[in-house]
Amino acid sequence: MTFKPAKLLIALLVVAVPAFAQNVAVVNGKAIPTSRVEAVVKQVVAQGQQPDSPQLRELIKKDLIGREVMMQEAEKQGFGKNADVKTAIENARQAIIINAMVADYLKKNPVSDAEIKAEYDRFVAQAGDKEYHVRHILLATEAEANDVIAKIKGGAKFEDLAKQSKDTGSAANGGDLDWASPSSFPPVFSQAFVALGKGQVTEKPVQTPNGFHVIKVDDIRAAKLPTLEEVKPQVAEALTQKKLQAYQEELVKKAKVQ
Repeated sequence: MTFKPAKLLIALLVVAVPAFAQNVAVVNGKAIPTSRVEAVVKQVVAQGQQPDSPQLRELIKKDLIGREVMMQEAEKQGFGKNADVKTAIENARQAIIINAMVADYLKKNPVSDAEIKAEYDRFVAQAGDKEYHVRHILLATEAEANDVIAKIKGGAKFEDLAKQSKDTGSAANGGDLDWASPSSFPPVFSQAFVALGKGQVTEKPVQTPNGFHVIKVDDIRAAKLPTLEEVKPQVAEALTQKKLQAYQEELVKKAKVQ
């Protein structure tokens, strides 16, 4: 049986078109598969940069062709054998594989709304329901701090004495540390000022690794804490990082590290 010329051409096209459609271009004999274009299109659309369109696909095709030409030239010049380049490639390979595993792990072990709520409640409990407008004077020795307290009791102005503070960031501003929750300070420091009333000064110096503090509470107000909805993304991200850290530490413990 023989094909007529027209039927033969049609038959060849039917066979050839699917094979050709697998690639968007062939550069110096190296094929650029259609799947690479599809992958880039998917990434661009997912990131909301542009919608899928013939124009976008043509731009991506041209970019991939340009990259392939540059890659072939770089290989020809021997950059693929460069030690630094090999190291960078290995680092990139590890990052890609690890990121894929991490994405799968988080998909199977997502942070739940209950975990987010529990973490938020813990934050609220730690922050407390009050904020304090605090001033302090930082001295090198306990004797110096006691001397400052005596002067304040004698009628000296706290803001004036604050000029001798070792904390140069607040000394020029009367020792002002602005409004903050107790959780913003070291426990020994915050425990001292939460026991004070408005306008009161610590009776004894408060020691921290930085030195000896004389603390004054200017004012107290109800805490203005963000709502759960306002901080939910940040809390979720923090818990995600904790989850990943714990997963990594678990794997390290199981590994044989010499």
